[in-house]
Amino acid sequence: MDFGKVISDFDTGNATQHWLVTGCAGFIGSNLLQALLSANQRVTGLDNFATGHQRNLDEVQRLVSPEQWQGFHFIKGDIRNPADCQQAVSGVDYVLHQAALGSVPRSLADPVTTNEVNIDGFLNMLVAARDEGVKRFVYAASSSTYGDHPALPKVEANIGKPLSPYAITKYVNELYADVFSRSYGFHSVGLRYFNVFGPRQDPNGAYAAVIPKWTAAMIAGDKVVINGDGETSRDFCFVDNAVQANLRAALANIEQSEVFNVAVGDRTTLNELFSAIQNALASNGVAYPHCPQYVDFRAGDVRHSQADVSKARLMLGYLPSHTINEGLAVAMPWYIAQPA
Repeated sequence: MDFGKVISDFDTGNATQHWLVTGCAGFIGSNLLQALLSANQRVTGLDNFATGHQRNLDEVQRLVSPEQWQGFHFIKGDIRNPADCQQAVSGVDYVLHQAALGSVPRSLADPVTTNEVNIDGFLNMLVAARDEGVKRFVYAASSSTYGDHPALPKVEANIGKPLSPYAITKYVNELYADVFSRSYGFHSVGLRYFNVFGPRQDPNGAYAAVIPKWTAAMIAGDKVVINGDGETSRDFCFVDNAVQANLRAALANIEQSEVFNVAVGDRTTLNELFSAIQNALASNGVAYPHCPQYVDFRAGDVRHSQADVSKARLMLGYLPSHTINEGLAVAMPWYIAQPA
């Protein structure tokens, strides 16, 4: 997708803007960094490498021109430190706040650290951005906020009770953003991501997301484990869709704090996902002839998830550029090229 055109479609009054991407060495953050630098923007990045990797920054450097890379300034810091947040926002026009500790299982195992990063760190960034007077604060919200609300598709105004500490932290982010809008006139946009996947998503570790984890297992010929009966469904969203939504949310004319679903608006079961990855690998010359192994359902997981993206389409001009199969087709050569 031409992200430079996405930016130029908005009249910013200046072709080059200054952006802050927190969590810039992570999966979505590094994709945002690449898109912005490729569009000849100035970018400050903040990361403490808790879940991000230097290799992601190195890859972005290889993919942009030397002149574009000169527009990037990196700060190694932690959003739990207010001074780091203040330094990072200095002179910035737009903040894309991606830094967080993801994963429902991680939050169940260690709710305290999840709270410190996702709530205390979020508030530090929100205060720093307000004090700096940035034009827009966009943050990574989560579909986990819908909790036990049974209706499909998920509509932004209707949520249920959270099912994990992680979900609580992301909901508290939305509450803080709304209060800052009402109390200080500082408006922000939360993007409720639905199962984002794509290049630079880490397949390793106990809390790896399902697509990179399964893909790495299939490439290695290892077993694939499905929690439950495989009929659990998700709205899988290719990372380019999330990047587009971030840019549009930063630049759109929005006069109060809002939240938007970021997804495709479709549902894929885990069984269907297994077959889709298997087929995408086969198209790239990698055969996986094995069946998955089924184990117990995972604590804290919702059964089904699907987004209504009409609000983002109406207010942001958001239109997903990739379905799940189109996204897998783009991502698969990257997965295959990774060292074992």
